[in-house]
Amino acid sequence: MAMENSSSITKNKDEQVCLCGHISATRTSWTENNTGRRFRGCRFYGRADACDYFSWVDPPLHPRYKNIINGLLRKANNNDNMEIEMRRLLKLHQIIIGVFIIMAIIAHYAF
Repeated sequence: MAMENSSSITKNKDEQVCLCGHISATRTSWTENNTGRRFRGCRFYGRADACDYFSWVDPPLHPRYKNIINGLLRKANNNDNMEIEMRRLLKLHQIIIGVFIIMAIIAHYAF
């Protein structure tokens, strides 16, 4: 991507026109180096007719804040993964209890 700024600005000062003449899209970066940092780019990014417009909205984060945010995101992701695993284990636990109940009922009527 080119590191160019468009000089065209629409009526709303927050909206900028990209190199292909459309209002640019504001997105948030979730890469480790720019976590949470907003940028503007062509709204058609990823398509053949997209231009190379790119502009940061937010200034770079201080390295300490970047490390803190990335650490918190890792913890949040770990918590999400643990929740998924706990739900899986709970479902397995419920199945096992159900099987034991069925076995107890069968054993009760079999003898």
